[in-house]
Amino acid sequence: MQSRDTPTLLAQETALHDVFLPPSIDHDKLVTGRSYCHHSPIPELLSEDMSMECVLGVDEAGRGPVLGPMVYGLLYLPLSSHRSLLASTHHFDDSKVLTPQVRSRLMQNLCTPSTDLFGQCGWATTVMSARDISAGMLKAAGTFNLNAQAMDVTIDLIKDVFAKGINVREIYIDTIGSPQTYQNKLSRIFPTTSITVAKKADSLYPCVSAASVCAKVTRDAALEVCYETYRRRGSRTTEIEAPQKGWGSGYPSDARCSSWLRRNMDPVFGWGNECRFSWGTAKDLLEARDGAAKIDWPDEDDDDSMRVTDFFSATTGDGRVDQEMSGWYGSRVPAEVF
Repeated sequence: MQSRDTPTLLAQETALHDVFLPPSIDHDKLVTGRSYCHHSPIPELLSEDMSMECVLGVDEAGRGPVLGPMVYGLLYLPLSSHRSLLASTHHFDDSKVLTPQVRSRLMQNLCTPSTDLFGQCGWATTVMSARDISAGMLKAAGTFNLNAQAMDVTIDLIKDVFAKGINVREIYIDTIGSPQTYQNKLSRIFPTTSITVAKKADSLYPCVSAASVCAKVTRDAALEVCYETYRRRGSRTTEIEAPQKGWGSGYPSDARCSSWLRRNMDPVFGWGNECRFSWGTAKDLLEARDGAAKIDWPDEDDDDSMRVTDFFSATTGDGRVDQEMSGWYGSRVPAEVF
């Protein structure tokens, strides 16, 4: 049963039709289902003094949806400006409690050269495509689960910032799994930095709040770009809705999303790169009685004793070897010819 707050939460998670398109949006990679990273330029204040001590926050958006990418966001700025700039001046908070309009405006300020946020804050995102998430989770030889994928992305994002020469002294991260286990692992990788991994870090630490805004606006814009593919090629529905009316927030609990999946399921291929096929919602629809086309795959031959040359000869009914293919590439020439 959905709680009374569910409609409000889904409205908060649904992208604006005219969401700000940040530079972290790569149209070609999104529509082809590729994961990628984006880093903003080093802010001017820091580039003038690379020894300045900084604080860094990391958070994600889109962990639960069946549609669209999961995005990890990172933001860093001078330690001395942490709370005064982000919390007091610009009122950053967990992106889930900010309206889509406020999130979009804050992200636009981060990307506008004339603003104090642009001058003091650097940020980065990693877009984990639905295709790559599913490929990891559905691996035949050992599952690469979502927590493991997320941890690898987080570590790589932080390493990239250190590689730029940023003097990061404190790191705050919203947890995945056990906070202490996650914190211990990161402390071994970044031993010279104070690291705090906590539940609800996006509500406790302004740099994590700002990172969550970077992640959420990038995901919102990515959903808009992915939906454009349906506008261009047409849909199995009679009318092409805006994404917020079509597939909604992309969450399985969103009736707009589940209805869109049913209406637009191809009987052979299911959906496009925007869908996480490893999610139970997608699996159930594909395996339903009136769902996808049923395919019988032939059993693979378990006999590993065959040689390549066996494909060029066949045994006749009386046991003799048919050499019909043996001369396909010509006959062997003896050494004496040369």
